[in-house]
Amino acid sequence: TRHTTQAVSMTTIYDTGVLIAAERDDRHIWADHRARLEAGVVPVTTAPVVAQASRSPRQVQLQRILRGCDIVAFEATHAHPVGALLAKSATSDVVDAHVAVTASLTSAGTSNSDATAMDLNCRTFFLRSQR
Repeated sequence: TRHTTQAVSMTTIYDTGVLIAAERDDRHIWADHRARLEAGVVPVTTAPVVAQASRSPRQVQLQRILRGCDIVAFEATHAHPVGALLAKSATSDVVDAHVAVTASLTSAGTSNSDATAMDLNCRTFFLRSQR
C-alpha cells in the first residue's frame, strides 16, 4: 500500500462503497481499477475510508485493491476544511467530506457509491469556498 499526504496528479478517489464492492469481488470495480493502473493512473483513497471498509485483516480483496492505491491521511490541516464543508452542505458524514476535501486538494474526480450526494457535496464546497 502506498501512503501519501501530498497532493497527487489528476486521478480518481475511491470512497468506502468502492472498497466494499472490491471486497465483494465486483467485476466492474476490478475492471475499472485494472484499467486505471494499466493507464498509469494510481487511484487515491483516504485513511478514514479504509477504516470504514476494514473489518478484518482477512479481507484479501480489500488488501489487494489497496496495494494499487495511494492512501491520504486525515491531517490536522484537513480538519477545518472538512468541518466547513459539513456546515455548508448541512451534512454530517466526516468520511465523505474528507473524500471531497481530498478531491479538491488533489484535483481528482471521485469514484463512489453515492455519486449524487458526493457530487452535491463537492459542488457545494467548491462553489461556496470560491466566494
